[in-house]
Amino acid sequence: MKIIAITSPKVVDEDVRIINTLLDNGVDSVHLRKPDSDIDECKKLLAELSATKRAKIVVHDYSELYFEFSLKGIHINKNVTTLPEGYSGIKTRSCHSFEEVKRYKNCYDYLFLSPIFDSISKVGYKSAFTNDELLNASKVGIIDEKVIALGGITLDKIQYLRELNFGGVAMLGSIYNVDALNRKK
Repeated sequence: MKIIAITSPKVVDEDVRIINTLLDNGVDSVHLRKPDSDIDECKKLLAELSATKRAKIVVHDYSELYFEFSLKGIHINKNVTTLPEGYSGIKTRSCHSFEEVKRYKNCYDYLFLSPIFDSISKVGYKSAFTNDELLNASKVGIIDEKVIALGGITLDKIQYLRELNFGGVAMLGSIYNVDALNRKK
């Protein structure tokens, strides 16, 4: 099961330390999602990471950084709607319904499906799926190794998601909340 971290929306001083720690401790990849930061802030952050760590980064907001920093891939979203010419990295996308998953599954390396649970990082962003809907989607093969659970993911929910046949989990809020608690110790 893939473990994917998603960065907070704004570049912060701790980002390099957090990304290094996550990748050193078994996170498969980090999605650099910085819609509240400009490209120069993202470049500065990436320049502080080793080439080995950058090779595990999927970029969300500035696809041109893929080539400049030899990143792992590009995530398609409202800010990046097409892949650049000559692109050969992994392709990912966010989905918010089972219909979207069915439509895009064969076009991408993996898809985020959200929100599975009530969001930790987005206040008021509630789960979009009932337990029965998730069980049925798993049973009919909509949820499989190419679908990554996102939204309200905490460590205690991973076994349940594994049983539903998700290919992995993506976390933002729980990772940054745990990191904030660790800094206070």
